[in-house]
Amino acid sequence: MSEAIATTAGERQTLHPVLDRIQVPALIAGLAGCALLLVGFFVSGEQFFRSYLVAYLYWLGIPLGCFGLLMVQYLTGGAWGLAIRRLLESGTRMIPLMVLLFAPIALGVGKIYVWADHDSHVNLHGKEAYLNVTSWMIRAAICFLIWTVGAFILNYWSTAQDRTADPALLLRLQYVSGPGLLLFFLTVTFATVDWVMSIDPHWYSTIYSLIFITGFGLATLAMCILLLALLSRRPPLSYVITRDHFHDLGNLMMASTMLWAYMSFSQFLIMWSGNIPEELTYYSIRMDGFQKFVGLCLVVFHFLIPFPLMLNRKNKRSLRWLGGIALLILVMRIVDLYWIVMPTFYQAHQFSSDARPTLHWLDLVAPVAIGGIWVFVFIWQLRRRPLLPLHDPRLGELEAGH
Repeated sequence: MSEAIATTAGERQTLHPVLDRIQVPALIAGLAGCALLLVGFFVSGEQFFRSYLVAYLYWLGIPLGCFGLLMVQYLTGGAWGLAIRRLLESGTRMIPLMVLLFAPIALGVGKIYVWADHDSHVNLHGKEAYLNVTSWMIRAAICFLIWTVGAFILNYWSTAQDRTADPALLLRLQYVSGPGLLLFFLTVTFATVDWVMSIDPHWYSTIYSLIFITGFGLATLAMCILLLALLSRRPPLSYVITRDHFHDLGNLMMASTMLWAYMSFSQFLIMWSGNIPEELTYYSIRMDGFQKFVGLCLVVFHFLIPFPLMLNRKNKRSLRWLGGIALLILVMRIVDLYWIVMPTFYQAHQFSSDARPTLHWLDLVAPVAIGGIWVFVFIWQLRRRPLLPLHDPRLGELEAGH
């Protein structure tokens, strides 16, 4: 049975109408968004870099989430990981694209970060050795290098396993995933501190990076569930994917939602109850005006609605319900990043009376511009390999579930 499924998977890797209907419109939307972004750059250069950073973090988070979840799956096993293995691998192969798309942030570092602006004369209180453009660039290069090399190793050995059916390759993937996860957490921590938290060089949080990592994983699970719901209607995935697999993935997404809410609320509770002015600045600006409305939307649509729905077993076994919840979470992830990142630019300028964070049209255009190109390249990567691991020794777990 495994060989029959593998053969069908290999034959049908490029034949899926859902991918055809998504890929070209995504490219058109991306190119149109890029044209509007270019207009925005000349109209409002400062806002361009701010909106671009939020959108970039959103679309970078999914490849990084794929990278982390792929290593977790190799370490833990389970049919849930085999069902989305190819989606995760395709996501990791998006990291080189994100390296290219990082160029506007690297070129606009002086426009984004007050510590990199020579005219701001901000007092870093002894942080100059860390917060300077040279060291910032070096750390970014190291992070991208580790992510790219790690993704290459995971994909290379997985392809070799498809080609040779050598079971020893699975052990190699397991051995490299342990140290790989450690490096993953370290590099994402440095990246989120450098690229987001340092926007305001005077504010800090020890749980900040974990909130980002959880959010990246949550967005990745939501994307995989949504795609799997679409792709599993036709061979080869229709031969092996069952409602049990969606139930498992739904449980993982529910747990990730709960973890995100727990850590986000913990940071708020500790800082608010501590009542330290330097820390309260973060939430004071986010509980005022438009940002207060955004925060309430996050509480309702990122937790109060999706979490109870995922407690229901029937909803997690329904492609329509679980797919709808996944789509809602994907939308709310960009809202969450906007709420975290955008007010920090105004927070860094210490609440000037004429500066309050509001929604700009570039905040809507930037995710579409980057996302359209991202989706086009992702589908191209997904088509390059079969939708199922051809000779994974644990492929029988999928068949047993069916």
